[in-house]
Amino acid sequence: MAMPPGPRAFLAPRPGRRAPRPRRHGEPGGHGVAPAPPEEVGARPGLRALARLLPQQHLEAGYICERRDLLVNGCCNVNVPGTKQYRCDGCLPHGCCGAYEYCVSCCLQPSKQLLLERFLNRAAVAFQNLFMAVEDHFELCLAKCRTSSQSVQHENTYRDPIAKYCYGESPPELFPA
Repeated sequence: MAMPPGPRAFLAPRPGRRAPRPRRHGEPGGHGVAPAPPEEVGARPGLRALARLLPQQHLEAGYICERRDLLVNGCCNVNVPGTKQYRCDGCLPHGCCGAYEYCVSCCLQPSKQLLLERFLNRAAVAFQNLFMAVEDHFELCLAKCRTSSQSVQHENTYRDPIAKYCYGESPPELFPA
């Protein structure tokens, strides 16, 4: 029996851990991502799908929680004080963040939807196929927050080595290499 729609959850990133890689075409998984424990992925960072939804909730919202606050269905327990919605920890005013999970959570704020619509309307032809394939605000935030060519300089270093996950309209500020 399928559960009705509800909030999608992210785990708070662990200090010193890299952000999860994006799901590859055809790879199983849901719509949410979180760093998987090393024992689940052979001691490598990876994805943990969090597509199961909480009952009696009709939101698609970015919750961040600690691993200990996950429910058995893989979603954050929204009744725990540490679970927060629309977290922007480590995000700069121009929309670049230090952690992928916080980038997506911050991007999901309803106030950011107009910014994302403007981006879609102005997306370069090369990116239109990528971004037009997204089905909702959540998937657009997942795609925008992945690192891209706009996040790097000289094809091998990040423009901003700390805030490299961006949902904003502008690329990260250029730092000296």
